[in-house]
Amino acid sequence: MKPKDELLFLALGGSGEIGMNVNLYGCQGKWVMVDLGMTFGDPNYPGIELVLPDLSFIEERRKDLLGIVLTHGHEDHIGAIPYLAADLGVPLYATPFTAGLIRLKLEEEGLTKEVKLHVIPNEGSFELGPFGFRYMPLAHSIPEGNALVIDTPYGRIFHTGDWKLDDQPLLGVPSTPEQLTAVGDQGVLALVCDSTNVFNDKASGSEGDVREGLMQAIEGARGRVLVTTFASNAARVQTLGEVATAMGRKVCVAGRSLDRIIGMAKASGYLKDFPPTVDWDDAMKLPRDEVMIIATGGQGEARAALARIAFDSHPIKLTDGDLVVFSSKQIPGNEIAIGRIQNALAAKNIVMVTDRQAEVHVSGHPGRPELEAMYRWIRPEILLPVHGERRHMAEQARLGLATGIPNAVVQSNGDLLRLAPGAPAIIGREEVGRLVLDGDVILPAEGATMNERRKLGLHGQISVAVALDAKGRLIGRPTLRTQGVPVEEDKADFLAEAADDAADVIAKGSHEEEAVRERIRLAVRRAATRWTGKKPIVDVLLIRA
Repeated sequence: MKPKDELLFLALGGSGEIGMNVNLYGCQGKWVMVDLGMTFGDPNYPGIELVLPDLSFIEERRKDLLGIVLTHGHEDHIGAIPYLAADLGVPLYATPFTAGLIRLKLEEEGLTKEVKLHVIPNEGSFELGPFGFRYMPLAHSIPEGNALVIDTPYGRIFHTGDWKLDDQPLLGVPSTPEQLTAVGDQGVLALVCDSTNVFNDKASGSEGDVREGLMQAIEGARGRVLVTTFASNAARVQTLGEVATAMGRKVCVAGRSLDRIIGMAKASGYLKDFPPTVDWDDAMKLPRDEVMIIATGGQGEARAALARIAFDSHPIKLTDGDLVVFSSKQIPGNEIAIGRIQNALAAKNIVMVTDRQAEVHVSGHPGRPELEAMYRWIRPEILLPVHGERRHMAEQARLGLATGIPNAVVQSNGDLLRLAPGAPAIIGREEVGRLVLDGDVILPAEGATMNERRKLGLHGQISVAVALDAKGRLIGRPTLRTQGVPVEEDKADFLAEAADDAADVIAKGSHEEEAVRERIRLAVRRAATRWTGKKPIVDVLLIRA
């Protein structure tokens, strides 16, 4: 599909899900991509940590792709770059802090020569073919959260990225209502807008409010204090530095991603007043009421600092009477992992405070009052909700229409939407999907490897070795080994019966090797199903004497 004299929108990720944001705009035969993010694995992807978007649609049209424009530095907006950008062969565009994070990723993968990265000044502008881009800063939980003003021959698009309103921002200066109103005064065809918190009746709140909440939560603590937050939330890190200083506590940082964010923020001119830190060994030597630890792992990540601390596999130690503050919101799907860590901390008699007990976290995404304010300022002809599950986007469309926006379109990944000319309409459907990073290999999320792994997890596996003579007659008895098949106390009896069943079918039917192997496989699986109700994967090794 090649854009003609029209303006098209196509999401390859981030519409119908929260995370993995990839948005394409097409015009006059050319495409541009906004963001290239990833998401994290879940139990549906055993053994997988990172899930990537399938870019087959644009890879097939890479000669028409002009560039990739990044709104900000969160993983769900830039995380797929080191795995997928080189194959696209187009330059990246980002503001300084975001570019710094991307550069580190490219250096780690040895891709600094293969992928061209253009650093655009804050509030800077540039052109790509028929598209003009201008960065407009908006408040978020990471430095240099940006909206994009995208000028096209068919009208202006205001692409919000992730955003919120904050009257006490700690890092950066977001665009004012007057500046946003000025954009609306010039006319906006489409507002492409974050839907994450559309069900929240209240505004997301200010980072300044979190400072007071943290002060109250930590005040009176007599032991060590550990606060866990998203590593990328540099504004929260700044707040925690201020709280530690006010409380007379030294700061200790635990987590490589936190070290990276702090280093890049300082290099970009942020966190100028962040206090000097102490290392882990020195932190453990300080009086218990004179240290605050800032750690990763608030979402239950098994290899992050908090989990290792909770299970005593980290140099930092917590004990009876210490305090752990979860300065982040529990992401749906992480409840079990977080609960596991909290139970381990509770077993040590460690006090915990979450956002349900005190105002120790505010979201980086807009609630309904903030969305309504943006609608009044931008006044688009079309509202296009993105960055949300279907229910979030549908609700934002209803909200926009109720507040006077003429048109709202609810689309999903793969829906090809014509924004102009004429009324907005979904005009086609393109294939989309997911990839997984499995070790060092990128595979289809629904391909053979992942399907086999799911079956292994559900049913287990049996290996059968059978020796045959030159005439295809059995030598000895079949040998079986099981993995994950639920037979324990009666395992010997099961193996004997399954081996007998395998021996019985060898001489029945065709003597062709594949036919014999298939009869053995089915016989052993039937035996396993009789014993367990499971249908394990059965691998058969035929040995010819």
